[in-house]
Amino acid sequence: MLTILFDGVAYGMLLFVLACGLSVTLGLMNFVNLAHGAFAMAGGYITVVLVNRAGLPFLAGLVLAFFATAAIGLLLERTLYVHVYRKSHLDQVLFTIGLVFMSVAAVDYVMGSSQQFVQIPSALQGQFNVLGVGVGRYRLLIIVVCGALTAALQFVLTATRFGSRLRAAVDDQRVARGLGINVGMVFAITFAAGSGLAGLGGALGAEILGLDPTFPLKYMIYFLIVVTVGGTSSITGPFLASILLGIGDVAGKYYFPTLGAFVIYTIMIVVLIWRPQGLFARGTAR
Repeated sequence: MLTILFDGVAYGMLLFVLACGLSVTLGLMNFVNLAHGAFAMAGGYITVVLVNRAGLPFLAGLVLAFFATAAIGLLLERTLYVHVYRKSHLDQVLFTIGLVFMSVAAVDYVMGSSQQFVQIPSALQGQFNVLGVGVGRYRLLIIVVCGALTAALQFVLTATRFGSRLRAAVDDQRVARGLGINVGMVFAITFAAGSGLAGLGGALGAEILGLDPTFPLKYMIYFLIVVTVGGTSSITGPFLASILLGIGDVAGKYYFPTLGAFVIYTIMIVVLIWRPQGLFARGTAR
């Protein structure tokens, strides 16, 4: 049971890093970016190329995957996304889902359709026992890295000048510009950081989740579940929802293997019936 709990926490942490960029763009920027999984896939494939083919160290591949995906996100935000911010949510959905299918076709053409995994160093393979609990080395790395990123993200959004500028820009762009805030630059940096986190999550998750051109479509529903269950009013909600869903998914697949992912969908339905605005959201739904 404790081993399942540990694996569930590690999986939940990974889900949060994969989905936190979406929670920022949807909750703080009020933009529905269904192409978020494409950035995660990009980070995974960048790591595969750098580590498996170029021979770079795994940790260096993770860092470069973050910055490379952030750069891709910044480029797309300045050239494409910036024109869709003020469109309706339906237009945003159609635009971003189109980007998903374009990315799937492009990656299938360049990298092939077979599933790929990142070669992790031997020091991160296997597991060790702590008080009878099997602790996987790689999953422990995921917990440490994702925990540190979560704390840093929460600090930036709630305790820094940039976080206050972002909240002001979201609440009223006109007033924010009148106060001298460069709204376009704030949104660009936020989108790039969210894309970079998605890429880092894809790089970390490639070994566990696998990587193929349909990655954005397979895990899109998981990202949406995390944001929906946790609510979009803060980062804390999606983080706690990720842990809850990670443990529920791992435990469900272990104790009820024939049901597959049925457990995580059941949790989502129950939560949304009980609290339609999200389990950890404040106030009422907007």
